[in-house]
Amino acid sequence: MVIEKEGAQLADEKPTAFTEREALFYHETIRPGKIEIVASKPMATQRDLSLAYSPGVAAPVQAIADDPANAARYTARSNLVAVISNGTAILGMGNLGALASKPVMEGKAVLFKRFADVDSIDIELDTEDPDKFIEAVALMEPSFGGINLEDIAAPECFVIEQALRERMKIPVMHDDQHGTAIIAAAGLINACHLTGRDLKDVRMVVNGAGASALACTALIKSVGVPHDHVIVCDRSGPIYPGRDGVDQWKSAHAVETDARSLEEALVGADIFLGLSAKGALKPEWVEKMAPSPIIFAMANPDPEIRPEDAKAVRPDAIIATGRSDYPNQVNNVLGFPFIFRGALDVQATAINEEMKVAAAQAIASLARERVPDEVAAAYGVNHKFGTDYIIPAPFDPRLMEVVSSAVAKAAMDSGVARAPIDDFDAYRLSLKARLNPTTSVLTRVYEDAKANPKRVVFAEAEEDVVLRAAIQFRDFGYGTPILVGRTKAIVDKLHMLGASDPGGFEIQNSADSKLVPQMVEYLYDRLKRRGRTLRDVRRMVNQERNVFAALLVALGHGDAMISGLTRTFAQTAREVNLVLDAKEGALPFGIHLLIGKNYTVFLADTTINERPTSEQLAHIATETAAVAKRLGHEPRVAFLSYSTFGNPPGQWLGNIREAVAILDAQEPAFEYEGEMAPDAALNHKVMELYPFSRLSGPANVLIMPGLQSANLSAKLLRELAGASTIGPMLVGMEKPVQIAPMTALAPEVLTLAVLAAAGVVG
Repeated sequence: MVIEKEGAQLADEKPTAFTEREALFYHETIRPGKIEIVASKPMATQRDLSLAYSPGVAAPVQAIADDPANAARYTARSNLVAVISNGTAILGMGNLGALASKPVMEGKAVLFKRFADVDSIDIELDTEDPDKFIEAVALMEPSFGGINLEDIAAPECFVIEQALRERMKIPVMHDDQHGTAIIAAAGLINACHLTGRDLKDVRMVVNGAGASALACTALIKSVGVPHDHVIVCDRSGPIYPGRDGVDQWKSAHAVETDARSLEEALVGADIFLGLSAKGALKPEWVEKMAPSPIIFAMANPDPEIRPEDAKAVRPDAIIATGRSDYPNQVNNVLGFPFIFRGALDVQATAINEEMKVAAAQAIASLARERVPDEVAAAYGVNHKFGTDYIIPAPFDPRLMEVVSSAVAKAAMDSGVARAPIDDFDAYRLSLKARLNPTTSVLTRVYEDAKANPKRVVFAEAEEDVVLRAAIQFRDFGYGTPILVGRTKAIVDKLHMLGASDPGGFEIQNSADSKLVPQMVEYLYDRLKRRGRTLRDVRRMVNQERNVFAALLVALGHGDAMISGLTRTFAQTAREVNLVLDAKEGALPFGIHLLIGKNYTVFLADTTINERPTSEQLAHIATETAAVAKRLGHEPRVAFLSYSTFGNPPGQWLGNIREAVAILDAQEPAFEYEGEMAPDAALNHKVMELYPFSRLSGPANVLIMPGLQSANLSAKLLRELAGASTIGPMLVGMEKPVQIAPMTALAPEVLTLAVLAAAGVVG
């Protein structure tokens, strides 16, 4: 979905990437909305409750009353931002009211948490009176460490932000204005760098005089473009001193000029910056611009000029838009999470011009650095600083560290930081540790699937859950779903679920498929010496959907398959194994991922091997470590047991010790240790009892001694631990196959299908 922000997108999808019904289903299922409140302290006993509330809460209350700075020590305030709107300018949809803006504000809160680990609460104020809005927000200062204003119409947004910045001693930022401005300024710095321009010499024309356009203009002047080198145009043309119908905010950017139209203003101009409307910039006007023109066409969903049209007349142009399907996307998510992260971490009293400039310069500098391999892989392009890469990719993991620390330092240097940072090296390390790398890597896996779409066979396509996942797999651009089942039943359900173009899906039905004779021949040749008759094989091909689906993959009509909703894991695996073998030299096994806020644990083997041998345990450890590396982690492998280094002794330790010895001989490039109990592998204090342990920190790859303990542990943790769970993920098959739990929801099926398509596991 595209979330339009006066020239910037907050999500990375093309327009109409899914149906309205799918969007509503997403917001309705599991629990309504996108956020929930979770306690950060234990709440299990009466003592916990007494500490959390009465009488224990009296101690921090008094401490804060004695010194207000203690609020940062004893409450969540210093990491809490309010996202506030009155719904007068929602996503380019207009004034739909405060209540209608709530899904957007919840979405913004989710982005704060996802990208910068900033807790956020959405607040919708039912007033269009600026004075009432200002008063309501100002009175909430004790509750929050920062205020993010959103979707407020101009010119009221200028009045509101200015008044709140003057009254409140916490960071206040209207992201519609300044978020776009910061990213645009970063891109402009790099475009000028590439074309050999000095900012103090360039001539710029701005088309649009709304909140974003004027904020962009102001910040670009702050980074070095002279005031009198910038012509701002609104619907009536260039803004010059004495022109009628110009308010105080526009008049601040008035300059002397003979130009009386956008076309005239653009003659010889170095830069066009647009936050206006589709088609506002004509190709013939671009021809009249200076050599190597810089064009920021940020109207959404359609830019002022399409990049291909601009390139047709000026191949030397550098072009940025607000869209994800063109290079150089001006995307607010590159800025606001990290700006607030840095501001909160030094308890800044404001987000000032120096901090915004620092953010823009940090983002610009990051784009000029070598792009990490994982980012290049995620986007399917070997990104390198140049005309098509002047702005970093939104999921570059370095943004958190680079932008947040630059903003924090600027706050300190400009005198608005109440809690200065003494050790910036330690601070940067803490920023890296705030987010679970799996989250970013999984996002990149989804992007990789888009860049390299595959044909995935959905073996149980008559099931609503599976069909929803298949619809999303197609509509989100991850590849082509092949639906297995009865044709009419699937088509009817596609209509019922509101799929766009139901007739465009490929359906494979064994009752009428022309592939059946080839499948029967292939499978009979494979199974005839395993006690299967030709009649048996025909029955399996015609009646067993997992067999039929696996044959589609085996014969090259699909690249991967997903199943599991109507059969147990073991039964599904047996049916798939009739058709597909293990990868040569590999051992099929299952991995569960347990994903918490700041950690991921890989648990294996949870599905297949009941009593693995020492060689099998060593193989499982090596392959699971490889999966962990592909998902962004440095593996630390623990071979788990009831015994820690022989205490207590027992008769079932030999396989584990021999597996460790096998790895000793192989000298793999990852840490490993065992045998050890779970607390010795995961708990710092227990680990200190064993200073000789080869693990440098808590283990993140747990190799279980047998299927019984592995499967029980995975299911217990899924039900009781509160962490997100992915899996089981099947590893080691000759073709990518994933078997979802029978209780899986559509998002879980979709994730496994994308993992299969992207080849991260398998």
